Amino acid sequence: MIEPHAPAPPGAPPPWRGHGRAGAQAWLPVRPGIGRFLVLAGVFVCAACGLVYELELVALASYLIGDSVTQASVVLSVMVFAMGIGSLAAKRLRPRAALGFGAIEAALALVGGCSALALYAAFAWTGDWGGMWASGSRYLLVAFSLAIGLLIGAEVPLLMELIQRIRRQDAGGAVADLFAADYVGALVGGLAFPFLLLPWLGQLTGALLTGTVNALVGGALVLGLFRHDLSRRARWLLLVTNLAVLGLLATAAVHVDDFERAVRRAVYGKDVRVALQTGVQEVVLTGGRDGRPLSLFLDGRLRISDRDEHRYHRALVHPAMNAGPHARVLVLGGGDGLAAREVLRHEDVRQVDIVELDPGVVRLARTDPALSALNGHAYDDDRVRVFTEDSFAWLRGARPTETYDVVISDLPDPGITASTKLYSQEFYGLAREVLALDGRMVVHAGPVSSRRHVFWTVDATVRATGLRTTPYRVTAADPGFVLATRPDSGRRPPPDLGTGAARLDAADRVQGLPPSTLVHPRYAD
Repeated sequence: MIEPHAPAPPGAPPPWRGHGRAGAQAWLPVRPGIGRFLVLAGVFVCAACGLVYELELVALASYLIGDSVTQASVVLSVMVFAMGIGSLAAKRLRPRAALGFGAIEAALALVGGCSALALYAAFAWTGDWGGMWASGSRYLLVAFSLAIGLLIGAEVPLLMELIQRIRRQDAGGAVADLFAADYVGALVGGLAFPFLLLPWLGQLTGALLTGTVNALVGGALVLGLFRHDLSRRARWLLLVTNLAVLGLLATAAVHVDDFERAVRRAVYGKDVRVALQTGVQEVVLTGGRDGRPLSLFLDGRLRISDRDEHRYHRALVHPAMNAGPHARVLVLGGGDGLAAREVLRHEDVRQVDIVELDPGVVRLARTDPALSALNGHAYDDDRVRVFTEDSFAWLRGARPTETYDVVISDLPDPGITASTKLYSQEFYGLAREVLALDGRMVVHAGPVSSRRHVFWTVDATVRATGLRTTPYRVTAADPGFVLATRPDSGRRPPPDLGTGAARLDAADRVQGLPPSTLVHPRYAD
């Protein structure tokens, strides 16, 4: 609850008719109560904008660089540290609090509003330069976190000074009012980003709009409420600066679609045919026409290429299919339909259930001419059923009476934070519950040579559920797989797994690796 002001001493002049000296009560164009409300409303809006900048940095860095836990930790820790430094540095600006606050809000609007554009540009045009430039996006992420944190931290002392100039209040009450408005604003900004800005406007336009609101509110608060604290020259300087910032943000917003197309060409080449944000991830299709190779990218990572996907999907599917009955098959992930294509090559398959999180990928696999041709029009087969749901949640709700002869885990690489739970002991325990007595489960476990620790952690995690594992790969350059069976099934994979797959010897195994669990993921390289 906002604390009421202490009454002014008898005979004191109305505070809104005071003077603009540092430490004195300000001349205001409105009554003190209204002025104080306007300042707290400005705090509310600025706090919302600040949190949007923070979340936008975390989200974009997760998309571009990966490992959302690391990116969130870097952004939050650097930003909080910088806020402390900014708060200390702002003490020097207290004699000119109005001018300082106006300048800081203009700078924050420009830096925060353009941060997504700059990060995206660095990722697109310097990511393949090698050397230190290969990590340019990471350095820029730290730089923006530091700059935005410094500016946000400088807001609080200046706002405290401004609100006290309206009418003196004990420090504890003023801080409580200021922080109340700040925290409520942060709540609104934190909810607006994932539910409004990101789905409706996207990363780039959302950041630019936030910067625009930031500049408008900061400029209006100072130039409208505290203009008598400013010299004529300072008022004009602040007005011109804010107009310049708004002009830059508006220009960027007008050209943001052209910028996105240019970035996609830089990242994916000139043959981008489909680019969409599904609500789960960014999906990009390149090629697939006039003899050009088809590639599918999910959040900037190459998921499939028609040049070599056949080798991967044959190695994933057929060893498990050939090792026993396969009338009922469950595919976890695999929304592109390519694993289902290999499953359906076996004529005695009666049912294939695909559990895919992203309905946009399924829709594209059904309707895109090149992708549907590549998956053999698997979704047109009456034996295929699709469930658009998180694989973990779907397994938790699966009926124990519905068991499968083969379970195929065709999910993103382990180590990507979003997929960590899909490579956990709990996940494989749920998958075991739907596995028939003599059933087989096969798991894509990532590269064997370049990420040896990760691959063998997947193997250790599957074994921790009580399943017997047979790790294998096709060639040294290809991903590895883990084929698992129940120890009491009496059925072992044949010595020859087919499709050119070669078992990995026990001597190759990294010994003593603990399983990865939900509360203790272990897939860091």
